[in-house]
Order: sequence, then C-alpha cells, then structure tokens
Amino acid sequence: AGLAGLLVGTMAVSLLSNALVLLCLLHSADIRRQAPALFTLNLTCSNLLCTVVNMPLTLAGVVAQRQPAGDRLCRLAAFLDTFLATNSMLSMAALSIDRWVAVVFPLSYRAKMRLRDAALMVAYTWLHALTFPATALALSWLGFHPLYASCTLCSWRPDERLRFAVFTGAFHTLSFLLSFVVLCCTYLKVLKVARFHCKRIDVITMQTLVLLVDIHPRLVELSSTVPIGPHWGVLSKCLAYGKAASDPFVYSLLRHQYRNGCKEMLNRVLNRHPLHSPGLSGDSHSQNILPVSE
Repeated sequence: AGLAGLLVGTMAVSLLSNALVLLCLLHSADIRRQAPALFTLNLTCSNLLCTVVNMPLTLAGVVAQRQPAGDRLCRLAAFLDTFLATNSMLSMAALSIDRWVAVVFPLSYRAKMRLRDAALMVAYTWLHALTFPATALALSWLGFHPLYASCTLCSWRPDERLRFAVFTGAFHTLSFLLSFVVLCCTYLKVLKVARFHCKRIDVITMQTLVLLVDIHPRLVELSSTVPIGPHWGVLSKCLAYGKAASDPFVYSLLRHQYRNGCKEMLNRVLNRHPLHSPGLSGDSHSQNILPVSE
C-alpha cells in the first residue's frame, strides 16, 4: 500500500508539473526561440510519456502482483521504458552542455548554440536512445520483471545470462553513466567560472545520484547470488520515476522565464490585466545562465 501510494503521488506531481512546463513552452514564443527550449521540450515529453504509460502499468503490477497487461502491450511499455529513461538522461546532459557554453563562452554563446545545433543534438539523443530498446526487442529481452513490478528489460533464459549481463552493463554505461559524467564535467567547469551556481548544481547532481539507484539492483541481480527483495526493486523504480516529477522544477519552473510565464497564464485565466506585464523577452543568453536566486 505504501509503494502504491508513493507511485500515485509521483504520477500526480509528474503529470501536473510537466504539463505546466509544456503550457509555458506553448505560451511563450520567447522561450521557444531559445535553443535550450528544444532540450526542455524533449525532456518534458519523455517525462509525460513515462507518466501516462509506464507509471500506471507499474502501479497495476504492484497492486495485482502480476503482469498488468498482455505480452504485446508489455513489450511496448518495456521498449518505451528503456527509450524514455535513456532519452531523459541524455536530455539532462544536453542541458548541462548548453549551460556550460552559456557560462564559459558568454560572448559566443549564440554562435555556438543555435536552434539548428540544438535540433541536431536532440536528433542524436533519439538515435542513441533508440539503439538499446531496438536491440533488446530484436533479442526478445523485453517483458514483465516481477522484481520491479514493471515491463522493462528482462531475460529468463539461463544460456543468455552472460549476453544479457553484458548488454545491461553496456546500456547503463552508455546512457546513465555517460550522462552522469557529462553532467559532472560540465558543471565542474561552470563552478570554476561562477561559484554562485553551486546551489542549483548540487540539486541536479543529487537528482542524478538518486536516478543511479535504479542501476544498483539490476547490476547486483546480474552479478551476485544474493537475492534482492521485490520491495527494494519497486522502491528503486519509484525513485527513478521520481526524477520525472522533479525535472520540471529543477530545469524549468524555478527559472525566471517560466515563473513569469506561469504568472501571465494565471492572469489570463483570471482575466487580470497587470500594469506591468511580466517581461519574457529578456536577453536570450542571460536567461541561459543560472540565476543566483535559483
């Protein structure tokens, strides 16, 4: 019951916060004109898909204690789970690269990070993220895993244990670990230029460390004879889902432009007409630098 309640709460926060970010992106042309908007849009769409597809199936698996859907739907959900997790992590890495360029190379930021460059980076994240679930689908390594009560990567054939272990290790190294290293390297370089970014970077680093908890039971499961309880497996999955709920706050809603966008949308809903309209236009480069107060 506790894990089910945690999942329901995570789903609610994730759905509302990511939908709000999407509304801000649709509402503000000034935000959309900036290169980071593509990374934020990619991250937000990944989180929303995970919220409406994977989280409900995991909740059903936790409640029913069995596979929550047919084999085809479960394989599709497992494909999405693998793709969206990788795409989300790579989007975080892309955002960290963008902010590194904005802070370390402020005068040449617009030339180095154009919308076309951002679109190419998003295209790469999709290609990279599709590689692993496509391989797993071809090898029939997608299905329901009772340890996580989720449709995800799994293999039950003893003769494939070594190959699956190698694949899982490569998947986590080239998605989660690679993104984590990129985040650490870029933000360490940012800290050398601007110490006041430390608070926001600490939040992002801790968020990434929490996501890495999802890797631990998988690797222990493959490399050790010590059994892992379903409670720990589902809890690690809940923590991974928690990233989808916290991303909107870390990367969007706590920033000046998005706060102003939310205020402007609220004023429109309430038919208010403030004397001073919130400024969303601002300098594109300055909005990419992390504010001191955030």
